[in-house]
Amino acid sequence: MAERVPSDHSSVSTVRAKIVRSGGTTRPCLRLPSDLSLSGGDIVRLSLDGETYHAPVVEDAEGLLVRGAYDNKRLARNPGESENRLVEWAQSSGRGPGSSVEVDELEPGFFYGVRVPGKRVVYDVPTKPNDSLASIAEKLEDN
Repeated sequence: MAERVPSDHSSVSTVRAKIVRSGGTTRPCLRLPSDLSLSGGDIVRLSLDGETYHAPVVEDAEGLLVRGAYDNKRLARNPGESENRLVEWAQSSGRGPGSSVEVDELEPGFFYGVRVPGKRVVYDVPTKPNDSLASIAEKLEDN
């Protein structure tokens, strides 16, 4: 069962990030600060308004970036196949390029929450999958 953790809990680290445009794209992306426990190529779980999505982390000349959030890990690897929930969230929350957001690190390298600054959120933090089981599942997905 998922653990419920509020954004203002002492175990949650919060950093400021920005909504930006990246490269030739006109859709909003999330520019992540370097002090998060992430690297380019990671796929993390990302909570937006209480819904959890899968988000690939990429690296460009300016640092780490999330270009989209998707309904499952397979769609995160093939972003053209589904709706980009990060774009939907940015539009519905009034966050455009240049806007600040807060990123809550709940499980480093695995689960993060994005919220409008000053807004309190209670997250349903999923249980991190066993690494060996996750690697078996990924191999099956690839076949």
